Amino acid sequence: MSNQNSVVMSSLSARQINSSLIIIGTLFFVFGFISWANAILIPYFKIACELTHFESYLVAFSFYIAYLVMSVPSSYLLKRTGFKKGIMIGFWIMAAGTFFFIPAAFIRAYNLFLSGLFIIGVGLSILQSAANPYVTILGPLQSAAKRISIMGIFNKGAGIMAPLLLAAFILKPNDDSLVNSLHLVSETEKDMILNNLIKRVIIPYAIITLILFILGLIVRYSSLPEIETETEEGDVFIANANKKTIFDFPYLILGALAIFLHVGTQVIAVDTIIGYANYQGISLSSAKVFPSLTLLATIIGYLTGIFLIPKVISQKTALQFCTILGLVLSLLTVYTGGGKIEIFGFNAHISTWFLVMLGFANSLIWAGIWPLALNNLGRFTKLGASVLIMGLCGNAILPLLYGLVADKYSVRDGYMILVPCYLYLIFYAFKGYSIKSWNFKTDDETNN
Repeated sequence: MSNQNSVVMSSLSARQINSSLIIIGTLFFVFGFISWANAILIPYFKIACELTHFESYLVAFSFYIAYLVMSVPSSYLLKRTGFKKGIMIGFWIMAAGTFFFIPAAFIRAYNLFLSGLFIIGVGLSILQSAANPYVTILGPLQSAAKRISIMGIFNKGAGIMAPLLLAAFILKPNDDSLVNSLHLVSETEKDMILNNLIKRVIIPYAIITLILFILGLIVRYSSLPEIETETEEGDVFIANANKKTIFDFPYLILGALAIFLHVGTQVIAVDTIIGYANYQGISLSSAKVFPSLTLLATIIGYLTGIFLIPKVISQKTALQFCTILGLVLSLLTVYTGGGKIEIFGFNAHISTWFLVMLGFANSLIWAGIWPLALNNLGRFTKLGASVLIMGLCGNAILPLLYGLVADKYSVRDGYMILVPCYLYLIFYAFKGYSIKSWNFKTDDETNN
């Protein structure tokens, strides 16, 4: 356990820690709900705003690119306001972004929707920059992956619920026939139909706006403790005495790249599997279940981590296992022959099931990277967390690279992009996390 975590543990009771984790769990639920709602918004906006495929994918790009723009500035905000006020501000910025959906729907302005999504991403980057180090610090360092896994269940559980709840509001049973008949009506009638279609987002996003505003107030005046990360004591103070910037922590910078690659591989596994199953001959109506199965595999991985870490295996060992498993499953997805097999009543090519299993492999990678990358950062913790959050822009960039490879070769060959990603993640899990200087000396070598 680092000195920093020891100070936090000694100042908080078990009840305070548990109540704080419940509050932070709510934040992770919000992260998941807002983020995974994009799965419905992308095809919905494509129809209602008459977009090309490329234009529709700007939903994800506008949302996640905010992490690249805002992550580092959010650390300075948190340093100035503290965690609790910063979380409140993050919620309120998100509320402003969801409020943008209301005027955007009235005038059917896709650019305004994208602006709202970017603002939501800005607010989320602040919340992520606060919540992830909170979970890491709020307890023993060696069980941080266990706490992050619990948060992951909140996140992925919301991810399963969000598309279903949002679809219940904005999608109707006769929408397919309505859209297919648009070419048969006049431009005036088509505009009226599409205007009515896009206005369905007004009520759900007005409700979401109100909820986000109230959540900001609740957190601000909750019992959530303000964790001090600016003060350094003991070994941390000695180790960081000559540190001037975050670039003096190679394991943090290398960890940020690991986060970038990890989240990119995760979103590729979830967001492309419908297209891949369809490529293997499964109808779209049947293929729509596979993202949920992949997320279910991720939740199973979280539960495994909760039961095994740290009593049976260390979080570092879990990270090493998952990165190796990810590489193996990626290669099997691309190169495995054979036919279809039936699991859970769904008949799919075996390579599709390897892609589903990537959800399990990805489950403990995020949880493993965070405590290793933030260990002993002391006064650099807030900024370090923001640098890691910046890596979430991998969600915006890596799927586009997958698409380029898939267009040039095949949908299946596109998964070759996962191989170098997992090779780097394996490097970080076994060596990169321990590199303390840019001459690539590890912990053991530095101590000698």
